[in-house]
Amino acid sequence: MLVATMGLLVSSCGVHQESTSNFNQLQTQVVLDQANYDVVGTATGECTQVYIFGIGGLSKKSMSESAMSEMYKNANLSGSKAIINANVQYKASTILGVYSKVTAIANGTIIEFKK
Repeated sequence: MLVATMGLLVSSCGVHQESTSNFNQLQTQVVLDQANYDVVGTATGECTQVYIFGIGGLSKKSMSESAMSEMYKNANLSGSKAIINANVQYKASTILGVYSKVTAIANGTIIEFKK
């Protein structure tokens, strides 16, 4: 019995979950009904939290906001550039219900308006 229990504890058993949501309400409204812009790249930001027995880390909303903030910082927006299609993806890994690691990944498309 002890050997079986120890085998379970040190094995690589785990549960992984991934989901994507787009609940962001950005304050900037961009109308893209004309061909007056170019897609110049993408921006990504990430926030990772660790939970032991479900305790610790930030709320899902805080993680999302931190990942979005990191994305905007990494985008180096200047002039007539904007981010469109921003969304947040969550990846969660749990090992034996003891250790959990959750990562929020924000992605967006950078566009630049033509003059």
